[in-house]
Amino acid sequence: MNESQLDRYSRQLLLPTFDIEGQLALSSATILVVGMGGLGNIAATYLATAGVGELILADGDHLELSNLPRQVLYNESYLGHNKADAAKAELLAKNKDCNIHVITEHLVADTFAQAVAKASVVLDCTDNYQARQSIHRACFAANTALVSAAAIRWEGQLISFRYEQNDTPCYECLYPSMSDSQLSCSESGVIGPVVGSLGVLQALDAIKIASGCGRVEHGLLKLFDGLEGRWREMRLTQDPECAFCGTRTAQTAIRRG
Repeated sequence: MNESQLDRYSRQLLLPTFDIEGQLALSSATILVVGMGGLGNIAATYLATAGVGELILADGDHLELSNLPRQVLYNESYLGHNKADAAKAELLAKNKDCNIHVITEHLVADTFAQAVAKASVVLDCTDNYQARQSIHRACFAANTALVSAAAIRWEGQLISFRYEQNDTPCYECLYPSMSDSQLSCSESGVIGPVVGSLGVLQALDAIKIASGCGRVEHGLLKLFDGLEGRWREMRLTQDPECAFCGTRTAQTAIRRG
């Protein structure tokens, strides 16, 4: 680390549980952020400014006026621009040392696998189940840590999967089958600070995983009620009938037997 970096990250380096080892680990990490809307633009800002070595930002959408109340990384000059491109420009203005790559198209199953293969940690900041399922399956196959969040109306949720340590339970134990007929922000609304709060916590989990500092539990679902200002926690257990990991676990047990 050079003198400028030591000065920039000095408050993080003061933490005895982080120190220079944590910062160096963070600077060597590659983090993939899928979805640069309300969750992704907040999470990516904290990751870039904390000193993550490489960020991959993926989003095929373009910025609309109705996005601005919760996607606060952007401003009106980016209306009509691709979100990943706009985010890269803003994040480099905050930390020119962060190596940022963009994917300006909607990923499909095969391209998810390619992107995940490069990452130390993946953040699912998307808003549809098909994308979430593809991200989860790619992370599961690659044994890559996944930090997933969602927000709607006044409510949000956060869950992390440490697939590099443990392959059960999985995301599909939580949501075995859904469709894009589920609630969306465009139909049900959302309050910006709820989305931002979840994005901040995604960044925190990603920083802890990438640096090897602190604790991030596999399959601990955190539910936030912003209207009441309350959190609840639920520990996810494997669904033995899960069409994804249940089948794989059974096959592994047969092989071991």
